[in-house]
Amino acid sequence: MRTTITFDADTAAVVEALRHERNVGVSAAVNELIRRGASHRESRPRFVQETSPGGALIDVTCIGEALDYAEGPTYR
Repeated sequence: MRTTITFDADTAAVVEALRHERNVGVSAAVNELIRRGASHRESRPRFVQETSPGGALIDVTCIGEALDYAEGPTYR
């Protein structure tokens, strides 16, 4: 794949240092640096959503009493 990349000064220095150290071209240096970074990813613990059984927390057989309980006695 061909593409144009603009490096920041600090990353360009890393690429140049690796090029001179290994006597390779820019593409080889960038590929090696990407592979290094990709292989050293820190694994994060998997997110698990906590759930509940989902039952009613109050008795709703009598809707008037349930509303009084939820809204409070001074709501009306």
